[in-house]
Amino acid sequence: MKILHVDLDAFYASVEELDHPEYKNKPMAVGGQRDDGILTTANYAARAYGVHSAMPVFMAKSLCPQLKVLPLHREKYLEKSREVFEVLKTFSPLVEQVSIDEAYLAIDHWPGDYEKRAWDLKKAVKDKTGLTLSVGLSYNKFLAKLASDWKKPDGFFMIGPEDIPDLLLPLKVEKVHGVGQKSAEKLKALGIYTVGDLYQLDRAFLYQHFNKAGIQWYDRIRGIDPREVSPSGKRKSLGTETTLERASQDPEVLWTYILDLCRELEGDCLDKNIQGYTLTLKVKTGKFKTHTRSRTLELPIYRAEDMVLVLEDLFPEVYQKTESYRLVGVSLSNLMDRSIRQLTFL
Repeated sequence: MKILHVDLDAFYASVEELDHPEYKNKPMAVGGQRDDGILTTANYAARAYGVHSAMPVFMAKSLCPQLKVLPLHREKYLEKSREVFEVLKTFSPLVEQVSIDEAYLAIDHWPGDYEKRAWDLKKAVKDKTGLTLSVGLSYNKFLAKLASDWKKPDGFFMIGPEDIPDLLLPLKVEKVHGVGQKSAEKLKALGIYTVGDLYQLDRAFLYQHFNKAGIQWYDRIRGIDPREVSPSGKRKSLGTETTLERASQDPEVLWTYILDLCRELEGDCLDKNIQGYTLTLKVKTGKFKTHTRSRTLELPIYRAEDMVLVLEDLFPEVYQKTESYRLVGVSLSNLMDRSIRQLTFL
């Protein structure tokens, strides 16, 4: 299997540079227009000063006083994204759009030199749209995505079976797709800082501490990732559920499962680069009656800790101490791309 991961470089800022060439090679970012606003992205000139996405404007300007912050023009970015994906679809019928500026392509049908064809794709996107892509080529999704980040911006990198695991061992654990900030903090608390450290842990240990996400990490750093390129329609919801080993009336037991599900769902959101406005709690009783409660929020969430705050309100609405429960589930819907960030400093 041959897969490309393509990632547009500093996408929003790069689109703005097309309209404002005077800012090219000068520190510039896109985001909120007040000091308490949040940056959506920054160009590479700004990144040299330590400016990055999700940073408050006042903090960014303290690092780089000459930083120019342009307002967000979402429709313009969506239109430019459509132009890019039109080009990508001329190179493969199997294009899975992960976000507004990121995609996987299945390229097993390409004849001959894969690397040359990848450079042809990069040139075609640049000629058609004026934008640059960083491209990674490998034999599964995880490694292709990792490769695309290897030589940013406007880079190309290829990872083959012969590179695994040695190429990965020196990397920080944050480089493993699906390891978010909270997971990285928990790993570091256990003394795990690099992929090499992670490689020493067995599957049972990772499952005990990180559930399904831990098993994914175990496999991925060994070059195993069975996910296929899937050019399906837009996902409507994302969730996970589990059946209890034995039905329980104990709310503490149920909460233990719910907390694990929230952590698992956070990992899935990170993996798929999405977040959601609506959180739903589902329970099934020992008599097979299903009860659900949902809450739609003003801001989208994907972190487990945010889910827990909402579920603490929802749980009393479905739990009755006279019932026993055999299944719990947590899901997010009303989804959106995590790269479209809210421009409010919370």
